[in-house]
Formats: sequence, C-alpha cells, structure tokens
Amino acid sequence: MGHTESTAITNLEPFWMPFSPNREFKREPRMFVRAEGMYLYPPDGRAVIDASSGLFCVAAGHCRPEIAEAVHRQLLTLDFAGAFLRGHPKAFELADRIVGYTPAGLNRVFFVNSGSEAVDTAMKMALMYHRVRGHAERQIFVSRERAYHGVNLGGVALGGMVNNRRAFGTGLPTVYHMRHTALPQNRMVRGQPPEGADLADDLQRICQTYGGENVAAVFVEPTAGSSGCLPPPQGYLDRLRQICDQHGILLVFDEVICGWGRMGANFGAQAFGVTPDLLLMAKALTNAAQPMGAVVARQSVYDTITEAGGERTIEFFHGYTYSAHPASCAAALATLDIFDKERLIDRARDMSPYFSDAIHALSDLSCVCDIRSIGMMAAVELHPRGAPGSLGHEVQKRLYDRGLHLKSTGDSLILAPPFVAERHHIDQIASLLRGVLVEI
Repeated sequence: MGHTESTAITNLEPFWMPFSPNREFKREPRMFVRAEGMYLYPPDGRAVIDASSGLFCVAAGHCRPEIAEAVHRQLLTLDFAGAFLRGHPKAFELADRIVGYTPAGLNRVFFVNSGSEAVDTAMKMALMYHRVRGHAERQIFVSRERAYHGVNLGGVALGGMVNNRRAFGTGLPTVYHMRHTALPQNRMVRGQPPEGADLADDLQRICQTYGGENVAAVFVEPTAGSSGCLPPPQGYLDRLRQICDQHGILLVFDEVICGWGRMGANFGAQAFGVTPDLLLMAKALTNAAQPMGAVVARQSVYDTITEAGGERTIEFFHGYTYSAHPASCAAALATLDIFDKERLIDRARDMSPYFSDAIHALSDLSCVCDIRSIGMMAAVELHPRGAPGSLGHEVQKRLYDRGLHLKSTGDSLILAPPFVAERHHIDQIASLLRGVLVEI
C-alpha cells in the first residue's frame, strides 16, 4: 500500500478518451494504476477513496481475487464459445442464478455486453413482441427528460440528457419524453419525494395525443442515476404501471445503475414494489471485472416471441459475438457468490441511513443547492458558477487531488460507494467532500 508506481507511458495522444475533454486531460493527466477494496491508486502511490464504485459498477470493492481467479480458470478452460446455435454450461447456470434475484415472473435472460446494448436489445424485443401479436403499428417509445439510457443510437433517442442527444439527432425511433421529476419543492428530500406522482400522467396525455395503441414501450430508470440521483416520487412508478396496463404498453426498467442492491433491495423493482415487463442490468453484474449486461423478460414476452415461428426458426434476429462470453459468465458467477456469502445487498440496505445522514449533513454549505439520496446513492448539486457544469468539473478534479474519486454530471456530484464500505469510509468520503466544497 502506498508505493509509487511507474506508468511508463510516453505518448498519451493515440487514445481517444470517452466522455472526456481530451486536450485538458492530456495536459494534466489524472490516472489510476492500481486498485484494492475501497481505494484507487494514482502513479504516485496515494490512496484515493472510490465514492462512486468506479462508474456505479464495483459494488463488491476493487480487485476481488475470487473473481480474477474464476476468470483465469475459465480462460484456460474455454476461452470462447459463440452463443449462436451453440452454448456453454456457465451461460445457463448464470441465467438461472440471476432469476433468483429478479421479481417473480421475470425469468428469461438475454445476455449482452453493456447497459447500452441492453437498452437497444429491449427496444427490439418490444417491437418484436407487438409485431408477432399483430400490432406492428406500435412503433412509439416513451422516456423521460433527464433520462440516461446509454449511448447507442436507440438509447440516445430515448435519453433526455441534452448533451448526449444534440450532436447526434433524434432520427431513429419515434420517442416522446415525459417531464422529469426533479421538482423544486422536493429539494433536500431523503428517499422518495412526496410530490410528483401526478407527473406519471404525462404518459396518459401522450397516449391520448398519439394513441396508446401506437406505443410499444415506456423506458424509465426507477431511480435516475447519471443525471444526479432522482428517486421516483411516491406512487409515481405504480401510476406508470397502471397506465401501461391500461393501454397494453410494455414497461421497461433500466436498472443498469440502480440494480444489484443500490436501492437497498435486489433491484429497484423490489425496492419500489413495481414489476416491469423487461428489466435491464449491467455494471455490478460482474463487479466490472468483465463487460456484461442482460435483459430479463417476463416469460409471457419470451413465449410470445419464441412461439410465433416454427421449431427450427430463429425467433429473434439479434445478438452479439460476445453474448454470454465464458469469461464474463465466470466473473458474474463469482460476483454473485460474493453477494451471497457477504450479504452485500443487506449490507447496502443497512448502511444506507448512515450514508444518507453523512451526505445530507453537507446541506449547510452555501455552495450546495440540493441533496438527493436513496439507498446507497446520493447527489450533491452545486449552485452553478460560470458555464453550466464548469464548477462540477473543477470540483471533481480537486477531489482527485485531495484523495476522493466520484462521478460528476454537470454541477451534480454523484456518490455511490461500494457495498463493502464501513462507517469510517463514509466518514472519510464526507470529510474530503466537505473540505473541497468549503474551499470553493
């Protein structure tokens, strides 16, 4: 711990970095070369506490040897087996393990490689489901403002974060957006805010305007993550479920961020008591050790699609070279073993009140305009200074220099610590964050 590491990098230019100001980074690179448990280590050997689980994905802490060893064994045994017309045992074992966590009835698992791929896969499933039932007219999708549904073109069309959309147009599917739920009257609220359930009626108005019979699916994050931790108002998701049922629309929960214990339950679906028709996951599924995502469908959706063709007919013309990759399956199975053995979802639920108290204690700072929290996720939103997002960007750089890593979106600082966090880790996160916010 704490030793200096050499990066041995002489040229930073060839790597085109994602979601990054490349010129700024390459002038002042901020890197990590090692990780362990709750901490990331830059080249100088300092310990930087990870307050956002990497990108919401390292729920069990960094560099778990159990996962690394499982991947190593798998790569020496079966390094690749394509999922088209062939299979391997771990894919079926993992699907069976996953449906032990999902709500009853969601029991058919389609493997992909990321959350973005899960979103586009679910869009295709929705279109196919309605088409084989004789309702090919259902081509409309509904999402929300401030939503994030990945970066593939379908997900960008669904998304409601303007910078992710404006450069790429909206020319793929027809998408209408409901209003977001970040209401001024819900500022500084812990958990589900009391105001805003009526915003779900935006879906009813869209159905009345464009015809509910033309809507294929509604995509929502039970708690919006990347746009700054927006928990659902009380009764909001229930109302969406009712309207979808009324009009025969599929309800899709994008749980890429808020799934796998982040809400203090297996998934947001269980935390909020509302079951979707399709549930999307990725990130924490493998503890980020290997890329992997999945769409879990109701059996009725699976049956409708698979029974529409002949026995030797490919029912769903979709998939990826690396769907259910053996190494990813091995990583996911080892991750779920850790979840079970260490009761990580219970730990997340039990730590949530202490975490919430620590973050909401920052509300006395004059630079803070809102704090939102639920489960093991929170966002501290700052009063803008200069161009939107410029203050949040500056703060996250200063935090790295002081020993704290987190995710910032605009002027919202998003915290989502690994579930292995102890109280002293939460105290350290809050203390470091307070120190930098006082400076600014």
